[in-house]
Amino acid sequence: MTLKILNQHLDLRRELAKTERLRESLRAAAEPGAQTLTGMPHAPGYKNKLGNLGPEIADLSREIEKIQVKLNEQEPEIIKFVNSILDRHIRTVFRLRFIHGLDWSEVARIVNGGNTASSVKSVCYRYLRKSCAALRRDAPS
Repeated sequence: MTLKILNQHLDLRRELAKTERLRESLRAAAEPGAQTLTGMPHAPGYKNKLGNLGPEIADLSREIEKIQVKLNEQEPEIIKFVNSILDRHIRTVFRLRFIHGLDWSEVARIVNGGNTASSVKSVCYRYLRKSCAALRRDAPS
């Protein structure tokens, strides 16, 4: 497993979360009676917010489905790799970062033990360097 593959998976996770938040914001804005606090004066009249925002909500829903399909394709391999890590501490760092999508400071806070964002990041990168080096040594010449 390479850092590039893990980071691509992490990026997809973050893109999914961002797209879901945007869709929820649009849904909330499209609901009847939703207030828009712009500070600008409002002209009386009827506006069909759902009609205006519906296509965008549908596009975001399709995008979410596409991202979820990609994640579902990648996830088993990522999980298999993470579960193969023998050291419980390192496995937890990888699981929190690449499966749950947490940032390094959140990972450090959760694993505790005086860890910093920099230290858990170093643990991750060191493990990947060692595992890649071991794979190269074991590869047939």
